[in-house]
Amino acid sequence: MKIWFGWLTALLVPFALLGLGLRLLMTPAFLQIEYRLPGFPEDAYGFTQQDRLRWAPYALNYLTNDADLSYLGNLTFDDGQPLFNERELRHMQDVKQLTRVVLRFWLLDLSLLALLGLGAWLIDRLPDYRLGLSRGGWLTVGLVAIVLVLVAVNFEQLFTQFHRLFFEGDTWLFYFSDTLIRLFPMRFWQDCFIFTGAFSLLSGLGLGLGLGLKR
Repeated sequence: MKIWFGWLTALLVPFALLGLGLRLLMTPAFLQIEYRLPGFPEDAYGFTQQDRLRWAPYALNYLTNDADLSYLGNLTFDDGQPLFNERELRHMQDVKQLTRVVLRFWLLDLSLLALLGLGAWLIDRLPDYRLGLSRGGWLTVGLVAIVLVLVAVNFEQLFTQFHRLFFEGDTWLFYFSDTLIRLFPMRFWQDCFIFTGAFSLLSGLGLGLGLGLKR
């Protein structure tokens, strides 16, 4: 029991940390920081920083709220033209479905970790639980390190393979003039990967070193 208890805890840690990093990306604060970073690419078709800060939160909020597709479909530019075309709307619907699945599994993961912690306290196995968290921290460090190396070596290939894995055909490909690309250029997604990776890496190190020292 001691062995499986600790390793089950360890296996749940990476997704818990990665999920938390992803959830932090889905906040207005991240957009405020990201669009103000030095060197963030300007929009060749005319979006200013304020335009991006005006429109991007709608796409972000849609992923986590209970609204239907009309939440985005009813948005228009000042001249009355729709903000997103039909292809973009279909993709956002796909992204929302994936996001909801990921967040549900993340909450389940956190719940299992909490139950294991409660169980460890009830049966006097807190040292095993702490050891599992520590091992999970180091497991996270290893997994994230691999991903960050891939980001550094060829992010576009990683980005492409990710979309081919989770989305059908070429439904995720758009013109540079499309709103989604203008709001969220490749640099945006690269920074998302780096932020999530760095957050998870540091959190994993904290668990690995901090709880490992308390054994």
